[in-house]
Amino acid sequence: MPVIDCDPDDARERLQAAGASVEDGNTEHERWRASLGDATAVAYDEKVVVQGATPTDITAVVEDHAGRVHVYFDGASRGNPGPAAVGWVLVSGDGIVAEGGDRIGRATNNQAEYDALVAGLEAADRYGFDEVEVRGDSQLIVKQVTGAWNTNDPTLKEKRVRVRELLDRFDDWSLTHVPREVNDRADDLANEALDND
Repeated sequence: MPVIDCDPDDARERLQAAGASVEDGNTEHERWRASLGDATAVAYDEKVVVQGATPTDITAVVEDHAGRVHVYFDGASRGNPGPAAVGWVLVSGDGIVAEGGDRIGRATNNQAEYDALVAGLEAADRYGFDEVEVRGDSQLIVKQVTGAWNTNDPTLKEKRVRVRELLDRFDDWSLTHVPREVNDRADDLANEALDND
């Protein structure tokens, strides 16, 4: 059960901005309670205690995350185009900060890969990281975003522009192609999202 030393008022504002439901505490010592995803936060004087199945749903929002994070991303499409999903993972020196997997409707595999990269970068930006080291197993995406290959498809061009806009928000960034086995958690999250109707 993570305990975060922080200003409870600041933590409450961050959680409300992230879409958490916040209510009064249950005892005279509790300042407030908040629920977000699969986690619950209870605020006391100068600290917040996080409980639940996925504490990172709250700790990722409340804790300060300046510095560097590794972003892993993967997209999946069944049918190309067909039902598609994305998976992303943020990893810092302390372990997994946050992760997600979502269906995105109908898309090609390359479109899903771009959408996964966008989702991971948006999460890293939302959590306040200054630098990102991005890793993905799509050589096409890595080569197009870094400028080594042209992007001829109009839809992929738009997605590439969005990725570059997001990368510009960070003080420093890198984008590297990695083998699929290095990217297995993001791959699992994308495929789990596809499997869950």
